[in-house]
Amino acid sequence: MMHVIVLGATGSVGETTAQVLRQHRDRYQVEGLVARQNGRRLLELAAEFNPAWIGLTTEEAGAQLLPHQSHSDFKVLVGMPAILSAISDAPPSRVIGAMSGFAGLLPTLTAIDQGFDILLANKETMVAAGDLVRERAKRSGSRLIPVDSEHSAIFQCLALDQPFSRIVLTCSGGPFRGKTRADLEQVTVEAALKHPNWSMGPKITVDSATLMNKGLELIEAHQLFAADYDQLDVVIHPQSIIHSMVEFVDGATMAQLGWPDMRVPVQVALSWPERWPLSVAPMDWSGRQLTFESPDEETFPALSLARAVGKAGGLLPAVFNAANEVAVAGFLDSRIRFLGIMEVVEAVVQRFRDNGRVRDLEQILEADRWARKAADGLVNQS
Repeated sequence: MMHVIVLGATGSVGETTAQVLRQHRDRYQVEGLVARQNGRRLLELAAEFNPAWIGLTTEEAGAQLLPHQSHSDFKVLVGMPAILSAISDAPPSRVIGAMSGFAGLLPTLTAIDQGFDILLANKETMVAAGDLVRERAKRSGSRLIPVDSEHSAIFQCLALDQPFSRIVLTCSGGPFRGKTRADLEQVTVEAALKHPNWSMGPKITVDSATLMNKGLELIEAHQLFAADYDQLDVVIHPQSIIHSMVEFVDGATMAQLGWPDMRVPVQVALSWPERWPLSVAPMDWSGRQLTFESPDEETFPALSLARAVGKAGGLLPAVFNAANEVAVAGFLDSRIRFLGIMEVVEAVVQRFRDNGRVRDLEQILEADRWARKAADGLVNQS
C-alpha cells in the first residue's frame, strides 16, 4: 500500500491529484494533506481520504481547524514547523510537491531528507534551490519525478536513459500570443487569467501569460535532466497536444502527446514505473493540425532573462524567482500593470550583487528575503 502526502492539497494540482486518487483507492493510503489557508476545503478532503494528519501552513488560517481536532480521526497541525515534523515522522511515502511558489521548498527538502520520492509540481523549488535539492536527493536516494506536463513528457521520453542532443519545451503561448508590447499596455488581471488551454491557479496562469512559466521551466529542465542551456529550446505550440520533445544524438525525436489534462502527468508520477488505467477520451487525429512557431522574446523577455539567469547560476535563480512572485502578486492586487511584472524582475536581478556558489540553505533563504524586499519596494513605488 502506497503512502501519499499531498503538499498543496487544495490548489489546482492538489485537486487533480484527488481526482486520480479517487480512481485508485486500493493502491494507496493518504498520510497527510497540507494547504496554506483553505481550511474548509482541507477538511472536506480529509473527510473523504481519511489521512493520518492535515496541516495548514498559515497560523492565522489554522485557527479554523483547531475546533475539529477533538472529534476527528486525524491530527490537525498548524504552522510549518509542525508540518515538517509530521513529514519527518511519516512512513515511506510519495510526496506530491504542489505548493505554490518558494513556500514549497522547506517541506520538499524535509521529504527528500527522509528519502521519499518527490512528485514535483513546484518548479520554483528547482529554480531557487536546484543544486541543493539534487545534492540532498542523491545523498538520501530520493527520486525526483516531475509532474509539470512538459517535464513529465521529457521524463517519459528519457526513460530508457539514452544520450540526447536537445530538449524542446513546448509552450501554448498563453492568452496573449501574437500580441505586441503596445497591445499589452492595458492588460487587465481578468484577461491575464484566461488561459486558452489549461485551468490553473492564478500565479502560474499569470506566469503563462508573461511566458515566465516557460522561463522557470527552462531552469527546471536544466536541473532535472542535466541539460546544458544550449541544449534547451522553447517552441510555441498553441494546441498543447505535444507536451515536449527530446531529440537524441542520432537525430531521432521522441515526443509525448495527449490532451491538456493534468491528470495524466500526476498519475504517471504516482504510478511510475507502472502505468495505471485512466479514463481519458481517445484522441481523434483525423484532420487535427499541430502547429509551431518561435517565441517572441522581444515582447516576452522572460525567456531570454531566464536563460541568462540560469547560465549565471548561483543564487541568481532564487532572486529571479522571488522577484517574480512578488511582482505577480502586485499585478494580481492591481498595484502594478502587466508589463510592470518583468520590469520589476529585471530591475531586481540587475541590482543583485552577491551572486556566488550555493553552499547551504540559509544562503538561498537570505537571497530570497533580499529579493522580496527589493521587489516589494519597486512594486510600492509604481
